[in-house]
Parts: sequence; C-alpha cells; structure tokens
Amino acid sequence: MAVIYSEEEIRQLIAQLYASDANAGYAALKQLEMISEENAAVSPYLDEFFSMLNHKNSYVRNRGLVLIAANAKWDSAQMIDAKLEHILDHLHDEKPITVRQCVKLLPLLVKDKPELALKITAALRQAQPMAYSANMQKLIAEDIKQSLALIENTDDYKR
Repeated sequence: MAVIYSEEEIRQLIAQLYASDANAGYAALKQLEMISEENAAVSPYLDEFFSMLNHKNSYVRNRGLVLIAANAKWDSAQMIDAKLEHILDHLHDEKPITVRQCVKLLPLLVKDKPELALKITAALRQAQPMAYSANMQKLIAEDIKQSLALIENTDDYKR
C-alpha cells in the first residue's frame, strides 16, 4: 500500500537534499524517488530540481538530475522539454561523477519523453570524455556507449 506524503513532508524531504550530511541527503533522495515512482506528488517541485542543477555542490546537482528524471513521466507541462539544454549541460560538468550521473539518467528521460531522443543522442555523441582524468575517460565513454545503446534500441527511436 502506498504511503501518502503531505506537501509539508515533501518540502522537508526536498530541504534535506541540500544537507551537508551526505547520508541525510541520500535518504531524502531515495524517499522522493520512491514517491515519484508511485504518484505525481513531487512533480510540482521540478523548478526546484532544475535550480539544484546550478548548485556548487555536485551531490546536490546529482540529486537534482535524479529527481528530474524520476518525474519525467509526470511532466505534462513539458518543463523538461523546455529546459533540456540545462540538463544536457551536465554532460560537460566539472565533476566527472556528475557527468556519469547525467549520462546514465538520459535513457530514463527518453523512456518517458521519447520525443527528446534525437536531441539527447546528439548531445551524447558530442560529449567529451577526454576532458576528464585518464581514469574517468574510459568510464564516461563506456557510460555514453551504454546509454546510446539503450536509447537507440527503443521502439520509439526506431520509428
């Protein structure tokens, strides 16, 4: 049975996303992801998640990316479509872990928003793994390869 969260409880969880305690931030993220899977109660906060993409802390940026992807299926106002470039900017984030998070979430966006597939695959092909340290280059390149395969093997992409 799904647990119903009040607006205030959701706001408190969102506030925890900014916590300096990484465990508290992660726990809030997981709860918000779970709620987003079940219903649209978190989707009115998409603007907040987009603002998180500008945060100086990469953990906060990552959490914003995750929650944008988790709420794509509820985005009837096409906010994600309108702000796609802001998401794709993180394919060039200063932190390679944020790049990897972005790359891995893009197939989830395409699953719920197949009309974005061509723009997303073009951006993935233009990503520059070589801009990062040698040990991250291979990981980012492999993530890109896997995300492209997931997107390009969907029925919507093949049409």
